Amino acid sequence: MDKSWLTPSPAYAEGVNQFLSLAQNHARGQNCIRCPCRICCNNLWLSFPEVQSHLFITGINPSYTQWIFHGEKETQYFNIGSDDELDYNGGDDYIDEIDQLLDDVRAGTFFNPPHDSTSGPTQPPMAEHIPMSYFAQLLDNTRRPLYPGCTKFSKLSFVVKLLHIKTIGHWSIKSFNMLLNLLKFAFPDADLPQSYEESRSLERGLGFKYHKIHTCPNDCILFWKENADKNVCPICNASWWMSNTHGTRVLPQKVLRHFPLKPRLQRLYMSAKIATDMRWHKEKRASDETITRHLADSDSWNNFDKDHAWFAEDSRNVRLGLASDGFNPFNNLAKPYSIWPVILVPYNLPLWLCMKDQFFMTSLIIPGPKSLGNDIDVYLQPLIDELLELWEHGIATHDASTSSTFMLHAALLWTINDFPALGNLSGWSTKGKLACPPCNADTDSTWLKYGRKHSYMGHRRFLPLDHIWRCRKNLFNGKEDHRLPPQVLSGSDILSQLYMLDDLQFGKSHRKRKRRADELNWTKSSIFFMLPYWSTLMLRHNLDVMHIEKNITDNILGTLMNIPGKTKYTINARRDLEILGVRKELHLKREGERVTLPHASYILQGDERTKFCEWLVDVKFPDGFAANILRCVSVRDCKISGLESHDNHVFLQRLLPIAVGGYLRNDISLALTELSSFFKELCSRTLDRNRL
Repeated sequence: MDKSWLTPSPAYAEGVNQFLSLAQNHARGQNCIRCPCRICCNNLWLSFPEVQSHLFITGINPSYTQWIFHGEKETQYFNIGSDDELDYNGGDDYIDEIDQLLDDVRAGTFFNPPHDSTSGPTQPPMAEHIPMSYFAQLLDNTRRPLYPGCTKFSKLSFVVKLLHIKTIGHWSIKSFNMLLNLLKFAFPDADLPQSYEESRSLERGLGFKYHKIHTCPNDCILFWKENADKNVCPICNASWWMSNTHGTRVLPQKVLRHFPLKPRLQRLYMSAKIATDMRWHKEKRASDETITRHLADSDSWNNFDKDHAWFAEDSRNVRLGLASDGFNPFNNLAKPYSIWPVILVPYNLPLWLCMKDQFFMTSLIIPGPKSLGNDIDVYLQPLIDELLELWEHGIATHDASTSSTFMLHAALLWTINDFPALGNLSGWSTKGKLACPPCNADTDSTWLKYGRKHSYMGHRRFLPLDHIWRCRKNLFNGKEDHRLPPQVLSGSDILSQLYMLDDLQFGKSHRKRKRRADELNWTKSSIFFMLPYWSTLMLRHNLDVMHIEKNITDNILGTLMNIPGKTKYTINARRDLEILGVRKELHLKREGERVTLPHASYILQGDERTKFCEWLVDVKFPDGFAANILRCVSVRDCKISGLESHDNHVFLQRLLPIAVGGYLRNDISLALTELSSFFKELCSRTLDRNRL
């Protein structure tokens, strides 16, 4: 029925009456229906007169456009929601029918093109070809109905959707096979595969595959290219075969999974809608010199365009970001295991798509069990080779939006990681007295005698020259600081430092060598410098803000609550303050042989900690806004533990200013509030460049 009356209009009263007539027919004699007003939102069952009065007084919920509770049929087709769920209530331009997908694949010449003995290929060559026999099988499975007379699903479309549900629902292969057996028993006429393996074989023609590359168990080399025919590592003499005493089949010790990048970039342009959106950053993006909304507004992006104008001319060339970190896939900290996925993110897409996980591209899955360290460069070789080829030669790609073929190039703009992983990827050690990568040799560090670690307190160099804090001694390290900020090193400066390094031998079998003084904190020349444009980038490595928020929140909570092992309220910290000669009110007090710790104004006392935990337990969030923080708070022990990254994100930006306001001194609560405001602004959708 006509729904134009949902917005305020003279036809609203007539529309409400028509809606109630539809709902009354659907109710089939019942006296109550769900009330769709702005307040009830279909959560309350009310009588028809009450629903009518609610609709006239408060109005109908404007987001309730498909009246599935009042007689309107629900649209039954698949859609990938933004939260990795299957949504049956709406459409998505990116989920094409299988027939259209195959048409795009065939138009994109993804399959083996026919060759002519005289003129060569009749269509542009692609990165990886799939035999036409697979395509014929795909067409056959597409045209074959799921069961005689079925018009909703073909065999291929049903299997693809079933595999999609398995992935989203984290089903095991065993449960998937059990479901297939149940469906075959319940619907004997349905043309269903026998097992999970047979289901996967039906979709192999679509080109979703990866390569297995055997590696040295000590991370010395890949058995790849010139080493592909070797069975023993030429560096450490370790066999890549696992010792097998059962005499069955021989297994490799370590396997790298490599997902080819080229066909996946080509596949982005096989859909006309996505191909159009891949040009959004240049053709449709709103440009504003003072506001940053997209990565294309950044200085690094614009500087790259100036240095490589030929690349920027075609907006279809892809700009990528690389994210990687280690994690334990077994969810068991008692058994340490570090596996490293390498994810690529295409930045050509609009704001609302470029960071959606359906466009993330898994490039490598690097196995464990030990952390990689500098040896990660060994595993990045296949990806770097692809990036080099995509930069220098490009790859012929079919653009479905313009029905034309162009040479697609791609460039890696930066990496995204936490601080330890930055050291692995960049080659600059993030430990010791020169741990700051931007400051380089000019890092300001102080060794804490009792804390047994380096402290970095030279940040006043970045303040304006007339800032009052430059003259404050007792608030910092007991000295005035009138120095200029450290000079930002160019790519050529970094390369000149890397020339001083000796050749590095990768692998866990080699003993770590001691760095010379002229090598600064460099541990290797990163493999990313093999990319011709890497040294020209303004920003090569980014820190993940969620890791930083988690670390800061843990430290703030640990100190406020005085949690043992997590607080900065320690005896050694007080002794170091005495050596620095600052914060005299916090120095240890000695009365004969007795030593006491003066109370710190930033520590919550017994009753305050209990009330703080009780308040945190009672906090309620909108549905889906945050996890249940209640499970992380123990009121009896006054402990807060087990917060996930997003929980820390919500606590730091939303709860911290409210939580500390009634317990701490005004100047301390103001400092924590400004810290919270800083991260809130930093994570906002738009950034004022002057403010930034």
